[in-house]
Amino acid sequence: MGIILCGGTIVTATDYYKADVRIEGEKVVAIGKGIALSEDIIVDVRGSLLFPGGVDVHTHFDLPVGNTVTADDFASGTKGAIIGGTTTIIDYATQCKGETLKEALENWHLKAKGNCYGDYGFHMAITDWNDRVAEEISWLSQSAGVTSIKLYMAYKNVLQVDDDILFQALARSRQYGVLVCVHCENGDMIYNLVNQYRRQGLITPNYHPVSRPIIAEEEAVTRIIALAQVTKSSVYIVHISSSDALQVVMKAKAKGNQVYAETCPQYLVLDENYYTRAGFESAKYVMSPPLRKKTNQDFLWQGLQNRMIDVVATDHCSFNFLGQKDVGLHDFSKIPNGIPGAQNRLGILYTYGVLTGKIDLHTFVNVTATQPAKIFGLFPRKGTIAVGSDADIVVWDVNDTSLIGAEKQHHKVDYTPYEGFQQKGKAVHVFLRGRHIVRDAKLCDIDPQGIYLPRTPIG
Repeated sequence: MGIILCGGTIVTATDYYKADVRIEGEKVVAIGKGIALSEDIIVDVRGSLLFPGGVDVHTHFDLPVGNTVTADDFASGTKGAIIGGTTTIIDYATQCKGETLKEALENWHLKAKGNCYGDYGFHMAITDWNDRVAEEISWLSQSAGVTSIKLYMAYKNVLQVDDDILFQALARSRQYGVLVCVHCENGDMIYNLVNQYRRQGLITPNYHPVSRPIIAEEEAVTRIIALAQVTKSSVYIVHISSSDALQVVMKAKAKGNQVYAETCPQYLVLDENYYTRAGFESAKYVMSPPLRKKTNQDFLWQGLQNRMIDVVATDHCSFNFLGQKDVGLHDFSKIPNGIPGAQNRLGILYTYGVLTGKIDLHTFVNVTATQPAKIFGLFPRKGTIAVGSDADIVVWDVNDTSLIGAEKQHHKVDYTPYEGFQQKGKAVHVFLRGRHIVRDAKLCDIDPQGIYLPRTPIG
């Protein structure tokens, strides 16, 4: 007995057509007309669009940061994600100082196993590079199924690594099919600017973006691309926020460099005016890189449509406004960096990208599902609707209109940065490997059924 999604319009990164989809077990087994068998369950999806389940390759769930931990763990984070139409996440397993990569990965498996409503994989965020860790890169990709790592060029004295380590990591990773993801901001520049403002008593949240100027991002993007070019390595640049940084990426791509670029919904629809909100309210928008001038947004949207930006992920890293963000009430540099957003990614892009004509439906699917799955070794199992692929399918009601609000979120955080935003369309049904996990926009599977997705070496 199978499930037939009847009467919908399938949208992939390349195709748009009306057809029925037959699901049997965990897979799509047929696409077309007249494919139903006598005992199949029919789900009427006439008038709806069918998207492949979203793939969010940048989340931080259950992440210790300083003396606190992100508000969302894997259960609440993936619950919000799947209700919003994202069926797969890749989270940043983060090594603590002194840990081996194996120890760090085991810690993240313990956090995630049995707690994920969608399927999941891991990148490895490395904070303590040494000879022993370098040796573990081969084990990471060949035995542990983790084929991407992350390094930070920012957060001096905490996460930041120097060019020597970046060079070593790029060269070593290339040998074993591991893609290096990089947070690109000049940490030394930021460190000095932060201290300069603090010495002057300029400590309110509106000094956060001033202390992390666009040039800090642009310079770091330029530097990592140069290091990747010399080591003949691919590099994935996370959360690009500005036209200046994107232009550096575009020039590198034009030269044939293997550079992947990611942006996030917040940089497409929010701007630096949110830092002018009264009182401490602007702390809700403290993230890194910070929000930029609105003039950057059109350039980023164009980068998506012309496929210079490969992926839209969320960088979901949530902290409660009350009880976590307010630790920086008297010093903006102490405000935990990050915002929630896993539930809103598809809705924001569809409403403010597709329906405004900034991107087309194929680009929407490409950057939210297909390209992230391809880049990180999950395609065609994930990221498309095709015979043989996992039956991860989002049935999108194009006629629904709603307002985004914190009270409607399934995350465990006390605010949303998109409060009051109108959303058009929603994930009315979501299937995860053939399981009808979201029905009528409500989670109907009480127990988390997500599984770990080991990946094979890239390239």
